[in-house]
Amino acid sequence: MSLKNYTSSVSASRSISYIEEKLVQHGAKQILKLYDGKQRVSGICFIMLYEGAEIPYKLPARLPECEKILRQNLSSRTRPETIQKLGEQAERTAWKILLDWVDAQMALIELSQVEMMEVFLPYVYDYQKRQTYFEALKEKGFKALLPAGKTT
Repeated sequence: MSLKNYTSSVSASRSISYIEEKLVQHGAKQILKLYDGKQRVSGICFIMLYEGAEIPYKLPARLPECEKILRQNLSSRTRPETIQKLGEQAERTAWKILLDWVDAQMALIELSQVEMMEVFLPYVYDYQKRQTYFEALKEKGFKALLPAGKTT
């Protein structure tokens, strides 16, 4: 398997800064960073206006999952110091991939190929329930997406 950006040397903070810059350029009114128990940024929340309403979004960086995949893809010849720094590499990789995704989505928006809401709809965030729209749909087995009367 060929993983995108698995050797990225771009710091997580640099990728995060660029994501924030792109969001502000496209109308973000507020930006908030979420941190995990290891003092790493695990997500970015932001607010954008949509038809006059302030809509909150949350873009997650699932660092443990990224580290798990990187660990599974290590070769038998991987140096011990590389293994020790796998958490840092996972953080760089996850944020660099998210940066690339945001950059590509913003390019599509700029070219009127998609709308902001069309791209970011799964990431609409309910602060009270602490979940995204996607997570809410998943929790209910995506039943809201099925035609009336159909079950999985």
